[in-house]
Amino acid sequence: MLATQATINPDDLFTVTAGGYSATADAFARDPDTEGLWFLSMVGPQTALKAIWASLLKQPPDPAFLIQGTEGMAFSGGYRRCVVPPPTIGTWTTRIARLPTSGGWHALVYTRMAEFAFERDSFLLLAPSEEEAPALYHRFLDKRSPLPLHHSWANWLWRKGLRDESVKPLQSMGVVAYWCAPDAEKLRDDLSDAVAMGLLTLPQGELNASEKEM
Repeated sequence: MLATQATINPDDLFTVTAGGYSATADAFARDPDTEGLWFLSMVGPQTALKAIWASLLKQPPDPAFLIQGTEGMAFSGGYRRCVVPPPTIGTWTTRIARLPTSGGWHALVYTRMAEFAFERDSFLLLAPSEEEAPALYHRFLDKRSPLPLHHSWANWLWRKGLRDESVKPLQSMGVVAYWCAPDAEKLRDDLSDAVAMGLLTLPQGELNASEKEM
């Protein structure tokens, strides 16, 4: 669910700053239209990591920014303002652990709307790669849909979501991220139309392992 890419070019790292503290961001997901920060992985002193996140959660929050480049080096990418998205307030969790080799600390902060079993219709999709996103999206969508969604429909559902903008790509680094807000009623109608036109079929005798009773 929260896997990030195995290798990250140091030149692609960012610095996250808030409340007078800064740390290195090795992964994040952000909506450039709303400035919403949906996911953040950062490395630095434990005090800085806790202070940055506390600043983001304050009401009103302290100004927070992502800046391209690692701390102490020249920044080339400008300032990207970050705020906690309103739909995620009250859903965030933080995992902080000491790094075994450097002696620094790593913090993973994310909304539980990225969890498969979290009880919300909308969800944050975090995928290791673009290629894996459609199958993962199908899994999350099937969990939340009152209709059974066959696994062979995954690519069709993915393309439909991107086309009608119920799946929105986020600016991200270290992970592939999408904000997904499916409309259950529209999905039902679109599925009916697609089946009627023969665009979607259910192979005879094959059942989706996650199929639910109608």
